[in-house]
Amino acid sequence: MKRTGPALIVLLSALLLASAEIHAEDQTLRPVSHEDVWLMKRLGVPAVSPDGRSAVISVTEPSYDDDGTVSDLWLTAVDGSTAPRRLTSTAAGESGVAWSPDGARIAFSTTRDTAEDAKAQIFVLPMDGPGEAIQITHLSTGASNPKWSPDGTRIAFESRVFRDAGDDVANQERQAEHDERGINVSLYEVFPIRQWDRWRDDLQTRLFVQDAQAGADARDLMVDSDLVSGPGYSGVPSLSSDSLHAEWTPDGDALVISATANLHHAAYSEVYYHLYRVAADGTSVRALTESSDFSCVGAQFSADGEHLFCSYSPSNEFVYNHTEIARGAWNDGRLGQLQILSGEFDRSVSNFSLDDAGETIYLNAHDHGRTRLFALDVASQQVQHLDADSTGVYGGPQVTGSGLVTTWQSSTTPIEIVRVDPQSGQHSPLTSFNTERAAGLDRPAFRSFWFTSSKGREIHSWLALPPGFNESKQYPLVLFIHGGPFSSSLDSDHVRWSPHLLASAGYVVLLTDYTGSVGYGAQFSRNIEGDPLATPGQELIEAADAAIERFDFIDADHQAATGASYGGHLVNWLLGTTDRFDAMVGHAGLVDLEGQYSTSDVIYHRELMNGGPPWGDSPIWEEQSPANYANNFSTPTLLTIGEKDFRVPVNQTIAAWSYLQRMQVPSRLLVFHDANHWIMNGNEARYFWQEVHRFLEEHL
Repeated sequence: MKRTGPALIVLLSALLLASAEIHAEDQTLRPVSHEDVWLMKRLGVPAVSPDGRSAVISVTEPSYDDDGTVSDLWLTAVDGSTAPRRLTSTAAGESGVAWSPDGARIAFSTTRDTAEDAKAQIFVLPMDGPGEAIQITHLSTGASNPKWSPDGTRIAFESRVFRDAGDDVANQERQAEHDERGINVSLYEVFPIRQWDRWRDDLQTRLFVQDAQAGADARDLMVDSDLVSGPGYSGVPSLSSDSLHAEWTPDGDALVISATANLHHAAYSEVYYHLYRVAADGTSVRALTESSDFSCVGAQFSADGEHLFCSYSPSNEFVYNHTEIARGAWNDGRLGQLQILSGEFDRSVSNFSLDDAGETIYLNAHDHGRTRLFALDVASQQVQHLDADSTGVYGGPQVTGSGLVTTWQSSTTPIEIVRVDPQSGQHSPLTSFNTERAAGLDRPAFRSFWFTSSKGREIHSWLALPPGFNESKQYPLVLFIHGGPFSSSLDSDHVRWSPHLLASAGYVVLLTDYTGSVGYGAQFSRNIEGDPLATPGQELIEAADAAIERFDFIDADHQAATGASYGGHLVNWLLGTTDRFDAMVGHAGLVDLEGQYSTSDVIYHRELMNGGPPWGDSPIWEEQSPANYANNFSTPTLLTIGEKDFRVPVNQTIAAWSYLQRMQVPSRLLVFHDANHWIMNGNEARYFWQEVHRFLEEHL
């Protein structure tokens, strides 16, 4: 095969991306369908090689068939000189890609076993020539998140093991005992008992190390340590599991992990996550940070090994705090006092990457409805936009020899990998996985507008416009309320809650960053504390009024409100406090503040948000609980919920449904019995959207 030149590849990619932004007046464009949203390829954050020349990307090709989804690794050149090529082609997907220090191999976690209960293991794939991936771990409990030692001879990884098991034989025996008991029961003595969509079990995440070759013995570095023996041990939660975010120390003698020792206090206290040094020979686990004033996770070392950086979250009287970047001197396995580097930056840091010189930190953060890239000068602690006018959403930046590599997407362009020039802030595409499908879609850019609320706050909103949009026509208005609340409506589409898909039925969709949203400074986010629903609800109505006044193409006589998670909470609040809407759609929304507080898998922050426990003297629990306004429910409403949702348990939706039925309000209820907080089965997600469009069509 002839190799395509780098200039031609960049040109073709740019042309394909540009074709996705053709104005909706082009009659060849078609409305967005669920198939278009669901079947867009999903790209992970690139893993950059040690020499900065290549990046490995996880690319998922979704399907509506149970066995049809394909997830593989692809390799791309950071300078755009070669087209991306597929590295793996197997039934199971890969995760946790890590390059060896010499760039000759990558390690990742996957399973090649076709058994239904097969556990993922660590595989190593040569990158300097042809070869197959070799499985190097064989633990009965599986292995994930590999990390190469600095000399490339060992690999550290995580495994979820039984708390009282000292080796793999003991784990197999404990599993056999569990299977032979013949009962399905869990016993708990401390909170929490559930996490996201699963009941907590007897397993805990621990760190292992072995030689980076097949047949080597794996050693549990944390067994019997005081940390894992305590009742409050856990890694950093990530939806249905947890991770230790392990990082080797520069000398290779130990690893630094992120964990908590007080999870068992979660019902009545903040949970603190800290850094621990785990000796590579398994002789000790020692705390590097210990404080109830902050959490510190995700260790990164400077190239010279003299400093450790981490994501820092203060603990204080506020529910919401920005995530900062902190640094401490590293000396002979000891961490010096942490210094906050981003304290003057009034945004929350999402991800960051260090340059080789240790002089600049590149980061991304939500900023006025976009996710932008920034550069933090370590010496001056000043933060500057790479491009203050950038559009769309950048993922976590990765430093390379020729700039930054990251994901990027916008309201007009699906996700791709791009290279960013740190000097200009401009990006050029490295991949075009989604451009062919996107080129035929009518996805006009979101329109941005601001208004001043009745409380004097500057509120930002987006408008997603319908296909074939005509400025001289009028369209019904549908509110699309984001969740969180500490989140934001961003300049991009979304596989679960797609503004373009909602607008495709002929609606103007309004996305408002109400009080509590992020990207507008810490105080704007904190203003929701002690006022969880009333002011945000009022701002949503004021945003609709401002849009109607400003844009003649909005039909003020036809309005609806939709929202999910915290957006679902606000749908229920609006249901009880206004009759202006013709229809409402709420997914996973609370209807009773106390009921949500006492049954969710995370509760203490709700107590802080509402000014104390439900039995205290705070009036919020009664004044801002939608259930107390059920006598006002009158708007036709569609409610949906996943039965395995433990964040907003199913009874909240059942209660809201019962109130609607008691008030004889036209209403529908969809219960997705296999779904959690999100509907992530393709056929069920498509059915959800069909029902949403059908319901809105009936009432709008």
